[in-house]
Amino acid sequence: MKQATQGWLSGFIGITTFAGSLPATRIALQGFDPTFLTVARASIAGGLGLVCLVLLKQPRPNAAQISTLLLSALGVVVGFPLLTGFALQYVTSSHGAVFVGLLPICTALFAVLRGGERPSRLFWLFSVLGAICVAGYAALGAGEVSLIGDGLMLAAIVACGMGYAEGARLSRVLGGWQVICWSLVVSLPVMLPLLYVLWPSSFASVTTSAWLGLGYVSLFSMLFGFVFWYRGLALGGIAVVSQMQLIQPFIGFVLAAWLLQESISLTMLWVTLVAVLCVAGAKRFN
Repeated sequence: MKQATQGWLSGFIGITTFAGSLPATRIALQGFDPTFLTVARASIAGGLGLVCLVLLKQPRPNAAQISTLLLSALGVVVGFPLLTGFALQYVTSSHGAVFVGLLPICTALFAVLRGGERPSRLFWLFSVLGAICVAGYAALGAGEVSLIGDGLMLAAIVACGMGYAEGARLSRVLGGWQVICWSLVVSLPVMLPLLYVLWPSSFASVTTSAWLGLGYVSLFSMLFGFVFWYRGLALGGIAVVSQMQLIQPFIGFVLAAWLLQESISLTMLWVTLVAVLCVAGAKRFN
């Protein structure tokens, strides 16, 4: 199997895993506040990541690599989970998921600024068209408007795009699963003390579904999904494979409809088709 194909396959597994993040976060928020949820998921995933690194005897990153890991952690371990946690208090998971379609263009911009990639003009054309399609749906077709919620989601996308690009750039040297594990580990000195400070006095009111939501975002959204995602970005190219994120919102819509009984409109299906075509175009003209 060619390296590019392996990259797209790994990337697809990654975005399919991530598609459940917003619905799972919204479910977890029924029992936990956004700040504790962010700290708890990072601490759980960080502990598992540390165990993996120790058992598999991975070498420690150097000083320059730690700086990149800190930027990656700031984006994907802290920024995106925290900002989306607060955003989902104002908007539904399906509305929030639409903004994820803006991640490809954001990730590609950081890849150009920090990774030295130079995609073609046609690549940018399809990327911008896909972003406009998703943004237009968010503004006109989602049926709800919240300046606070939308602003938080936009900030989350910027943070996540930076984290994706930084992590993928380092994945070429350290490896995909090593990068996310180290990103989680470097966040532990902050997350563990915060976990102690924010620990609730009681969990009696926390439902089983909220615990399952926490489990999903801790294990899959925060750890396992990144193993495939960073590998895909490293093999297939950050700017190119990141375009698969245009499909992610619509996988999330299906999950939101199934788990949260949120409706799926005909407009949503048409936007999905256009987004898929944009992904195909970006891949073709890279």
